[in-house]
Amino acid sequence: MPGIKVQTSAHNTEVPEIQPGWQTPLEYMLTVLNDPNADPSRRDRLAIAAAPFVHGRPADAKPGKKKMAEEAAKSAGIGSDWGDDLAPCIKRH
Repeated sequence: MPGIKVQTSAHNTEVPEIQPGWQTPLEYMLTVLNDPNADPSRRDRLAIAAAPFVHGRPADAKPGKKKMAEEAAKSAGIGSDWGDDLAPCIKRH
């Protein structure tokens, strides 16, 4: 069956394509979540499993320490006596 080639450990394997009428695992989870007749505990477990694929993590939205340090370095010294120490020197004749 043709599919997408993926590398797992040292072997090449093929992942079968989704057949018409079939659902991806995420689509299946969302179908069960939206089924009012599904067992509530099953819906809870699927909601936990599907959440990372539907909603971004708050930690991904804010910049990390490295990014914050880079941003702070751009404005370091501005407005102080040391602010222009690294400015290029211009020699006039």
